[in-house]
Amino acid sequence: MSDETITLINLLKVEPSKQDALMALLKQNTDTVIRTLAGWKTTRLIAAKDGASVVIYSEWESAAAVEAMRSDPRMTAYLPKILELASLESIVGSAVLSEGR
Repeated sequence: MSDETITLINLLKVEPSKQDALMALLKQNTDTVIRTLAGWKTTRLIAAKDGASVVIYSEWESAAAVEAMRSDPRMTAYLPKILELASLESIVGSAVLSEGR
């Protein structure tokens, strides 16, 4: 297994009237579950200005850490609540280019 950081990107599609509730739920989940998990490095919640989507960008130490997060009972308890508010697509990968100014 590689030592490189694993990036997890979740795209959630939401009705604009429910975006605030979704953001509050995701923040609570990050504060109470995600930040306590082994292998977690960072999370960013990005709210679309039109209210129709939210992106969760997170970095993990390994693919195994992502899988452990997904199977953690506290995380599986949150998933139905999240899916009541939004649809979810996930991408797991590694950065191939990162530039800045």
